[in-house]
Amino acid sequence: MADQKRENKKDNDLFFTCSLIEYISRKTKNIRGDVVNKLGKTRISKIYELADVYHCDNIDSVSDYFIDDANIHMGEFDNLSDCGYVVPSYWDIGKVYKRLIKMVVEDEKIETVDALIEVYSSFISPKIDDYNSSVYYENPNYIFECYKENKML
Repeated sequence: MADQKRENKKDNDLFFTCSLIEYISRKTKNIRGDVVNKLGKTRISKIYELADVYHCDNIDSVSDYFIDDANIHMGEFDNLSDCGYVVPSYWDIGKVYKRLIKMVVEDEKIETVDALIEVYSSFISPKIDDYNSSVYYENPNYIFECYKENKML
């Protein structure tokens, strides 16, 4: 019998993919949507498909590879030093995005990578990334409803 507490492999791959995007964004001081655009669908699909392999390597090395490969330059977006509270880890934020993307996949019946690109390109992404607001730790259903309505409720 399968372990009921283990996360689905593809869910874990999505979690790693979102966490890596967050890690790259922090490291290069870029807006998350801009990093997703620079990585592009092909690279994001590769990260998602090979996440179990990349997860075994050092995330700093993996991020360096994709930063170089996608030619991502240093930006000026720094939501970490602007944060007046405890900064959530890149794993924490990866989990927020993973949950939202899964809900979008289910609701819109689209592929995971397409949903990922859609979510990071939406109005909600900067809201999640404002660590001085409460959005990133709100109920996942609330975040999803805001995403669907294209506004904060």
